[in-house]
Amino acid sequence: QVQLVESGGGLVQAGDSLRLSCAASGRTFGSITMGWFRQAPGKEREFVSLISWSSSVTFYADSVKGRFTISRDNAKNTGYLQMNSLQPEDTAVYYCAADPEGNWREAADWAFWGQGTQVTVSS
Repeated sequence: QVQLVESGGGLVQAGDSLRLSCAASGRTFGSITMGWFRQAPGKEREFVSLISWSSSVTFYADSVKGRFTISRDNAKNTGYLQMNSLQPEDTAVYYCAADPEGNWREAADWAFWGQGTQVTVSS
């Protein structure tokens, strides 16, 4: 089992930055892939980014590429999502996830989830 707790969300203006954190406990965090998803009101949960256990591999959704950066510190059992140049369309609940199986772009294929943190971007 892996327990995940997100933090760092908030209300910001367009163009601002936020850094989300995902604190992990339980099973060895450093050995599993982690990622971020988001869910806007009335929409399905969508893939944002993932990072491999060694940080050697990262992927981003086209909508955030060049603006968001995923990272992790295995010594601290923590993952991060640095979000720059935020836009109103980035408004969503952001979820940390871990240990994907199969299609990592699909939320259903991730084994562990945090409770989410709200990010609201005003225009």
